Amino acid sequence: MSWLKCLNNGLVSLYLSSYKHLFNMNIAESGPVGDAITVHDFSEKILEQTVHFHVIKLNGGFFLWVGSNPVLSNLAVSMESKFDSMPLSTLVLGDPSDTTPNSLAQRLTKRTKKQVYVSYCLPMTDSNLSLLVENRIKKEMEVHPDKF
Repeated sequence: MSWLKCLNNGLVSLYLSSYKHLFNMNIAESGPVGDAITVHDFSEKILEQTVHFHVIKLNGGFFLWVGSNPVLSNLAVSMESKFDSMPLSTLVLGDPSDTTPNSLAQRLTKRTKKQVYVSYCLPMTDSNLSLLVENRIKKEMEVHPDKF
């Protein structure tokens, strides 16, 4: 799981530098004052494939990486809208023809009412895989709601 720690360190640094730059705010390296950034990892064997889940809880949202190899091939972000019941979602990085990260981010935003970043880096070898992965995420959210 050391590659997850490398992924985490890079993502936290990216988040912090983007946050400081975009909003010109002074924040501690450990996260916004009063709300520390926390990390939660879990894995599951789904359809004969080990799937790793990496959650970084942020102030007002969370980042979720799902994959079997240490790759960040896409990134979607979703947030609630006061104009529509369906959350807004966009792909920030990756192949626009792959709608999996966008739709997963939207459903998680609808469920949690938080801003959600999703990187879904699993091959689409089985149509049931994404459904089983999402069910595993929901199960983890029920068991550990404080991690999301």
